[in-house]
Amino acid sequence: MTATSAFFEQLADVGHDPRLCKVRGTVRFDIREGDRVERWLLDIDHGRLRVTRSDAPAETVITVTADVAEAMSRGEMNGLAGITRGEIMVDGNLALALRIGRLFPVPPAARQQAVSGRGE
Repeated sequence: MTATSAFFEQLADVGHDPRLCKVRGTVRFDIREGDRVERWLLDIDHGRLRVTRSDAPAETVITVTADVAEAMSRGEMNGLAGITRGEIMVDGNLALALRIGRLFPVPPAARQQAVSGRGE
């Protein structure tokens, strides 16, 4: 099992995340590896998460390579940084995509800054 699959399956198991209590919308992740596309659909309703493998239409579609998805799922890449570098493409509601970023593990450097209280 990949870190990406484990991440989405864990979200499905949790079913609710209080960090998204004010969020409502749908986000589909299109994860590309060569000619193959793996899709995960998140349906968010005030913190309630329903996660499925689906190519259904979504308010926001986030397209990444499998390598980028793995890095995000392991907490090795910050989503905003990935968007800025063009490694993460967002089609639709950018604000919703940024809020979804809260679900991913925090990169080690960001954790260290939070602990030390320094934001450089």
